[in-house]
Amino acid sequence: MFDSLSDRLGGVFDRLRGRGALKEDDVREAMREVRVALLEADVALPVVRRFIDSVTEKAVGQEVLRSVTPGQQVVKIVNDELVEMLGGQEAVGLDLAVSPPAVIMMVGLQGSGKTTTTAKLGKLLKEKQGKKVLMASLDVNRPAAQEQLAVLGEQTGVATLPIVAGQMPTDIAARALQSAKLQAVDVLLLDTAGRLHVDDALMAEMKAVAAISTPQETLLVVDSLTGQDAVNVAQSFSGEIDLT
Repeated sequence: MFDSLSDRLGGVFDRLRGRGALKEDDVREAMREVRVALLEADVALPVVRRFIDSVTEKAVGQEVLRSVTPGQQVVKIVNDELVEMLGGQEAVGLDLAVSPPAVIMMVGLQGSGKTTTTAKLGKLLKEKQGKKVLMASLDVNRPAAQEQLAVLGEQTGVATLPIVAGQMPTDIAARALQSAKLQAVDVLLLDTAGRLHVDDALMAEMKAVAAISTPQETLLVVDSLTGQDAVNVAQSFSGEIDLT
């Protein structure tokens, strides 16, 4: 999807750069192509409208159209707006400024990649930020889910909570929190079970885990191919728990 979008936008930009002078109609035609490319990449219509309106307003200014390199300036405007739409230049990091352990709870739909993301995040915090990290799997539903996190922990060099058969997620969360305190862990990562937002029992379980662990960060993991339905997923989860 991203390769296709990149190719489409690249073609539009190449045509703009190849022109010595630009008219307002040229810019608007290019923006129509950008609009179609974004919509075909499953970007939400309201987001596309705001993006196109903002770029067009800046790109049709007289200073741009009369400049020596108008095509380059329009491309820069589009690039800057894309960066801004995706969160800006300054990425907001995790808020771990609490008395340790800082608890990070991972939530999301089934098969969204929470366990793998948990291990990657644990490795990042350990190697890049020098944090002492403990990972705990609370997924008692998916076969071998806890074993998967244990294997990933061995591969990444990040400690994992020992598995105790038969424990419920809330019991595992309480044990993980106690273990993290005893071991002077900086960050505790809780890998929860995948769930559908329509599953009331699992949603109640997620809220119970949050009540026990009081997470500093609650991260929603979404498959990158979900498209704009990710907004609906986020809204469903945020209606049940405070996402950060």
